[in-house]
Amino acid sequence: MEDSTDQIKQLVVDGVRDKVYPGAVWAIGNATGTTAAGTAGVLDPTAPNIPMQPDTVFDVASLTKILAVWSTIGALWEDGSLPLDNLLGTFWPEVTGHPLGQVTARQLLTHTAGVPLRARLKNLYGTDPAAVRAGVLHEALHRPPGEAVEYTDRAALILGYLAEHLSGQNLGQLAHTRIWQPLGMPHTRFGPLPSELAARCAPTELDEDAGRHLKGTAHDFSARLLGGVCGIAGTFSVLDDLARFLRYMLDPTTAPTTPGFGPTWIEESLRVQTGTLEPIRGLFWHPAPGTAPADRTYVHYGFTGTGMWISPKRGTWAVLLTNKLYYTRDREPLTRIRNAFRSLVFS
Repeated sequence: MEDSTDQIKQLVVDGVRDKVYPGAVWAIGNATGTTAAGTAGVLDPTAPNIPMQPDTVFDVASLTKILAVWSTIGALWEDGSLPLDNLLGTFWPEVTGHPLGQVTARQLLTHTAGVPLRARLKNLYGTDPAAVRAGVLHEALHRPPGEAVEYTDRAALILGYLAEHLSGQNLGQLAHTRIWQPLGMPHTRFGPLPSELAARCAPTELDEDAGRHLKGTAHDFSARLLGGVCGIAGTFSVLDDLARFLRYMLDPTTAPTTPGFGPTWIEESLRVQTGTLEPIRGLFWHPAPGTAPADRTYVHYGFTGTGMWISPKRGTWAVLLTNKLYYTRDREPLTRIRNAFRSLVFS
């Protein structure tokens, strides 16, 4: 592992040199802790004397789908509140009689529900959160459920609304009380961040209206539209908190207090759930490219430049956090680094 660790360090540093991202933090570990970690680059190119730090706060974007939605849905499933394979219309009055009522939670988790691929909420439903919710929950389907695997942010948004309905809590409160607090993740929260945390946050894309890069405010337009809290994005976190989350997934005895989801949900999620459909999916997690079925590694990415991997069979997890969106929306340069990182960690 020593040789591959040196290669990982160089890979991440090269990403800074090539301006794929201003800076990055990364770690690799197992159920007992972190086995290798590092930082590269700077927090903000406008302040080049401030290096990226292990406790830098990142807008983790779509990792929200795992940290807040997948985990709380798992908690509701494990306590018997959510039947994964019942039609939503049979237990959720808001969607009864609407197209979404013919969809199951499992189909949403595997991106086979056939819900619309469009996610520009403001353009479709306006700016009132109640109108957005009604529009999303009552929209016609894009195709019949179970026909195809098509990734869409709407699946997480809908499941976030469902978790709120079943729990009677705001998604942020639900995730905090049932997941983040029990796991000992004190720096994970929905934004906007208070000023003292925003100062430690890696900036993302340029906000042309404000004339500055977003820092402590979610990059995702849906999260901003909905006040910072939604199933699509909006969560901020740090490397150590994500490591705690992944360590728990490998060994539930590592948690200070038992969270809402447990080994049964983890095992259910980290296996192929899409049958003969392609691309194959677990429950919100998906197999990492280049990993063999007998030794499957699962991954989830965030649009801002974040990612986390887990391999139960190897007993290994990995996290790579960058703010690549500071420079560009082009995914290809970071995709190459992610693939190389995954190969070095899990080869």
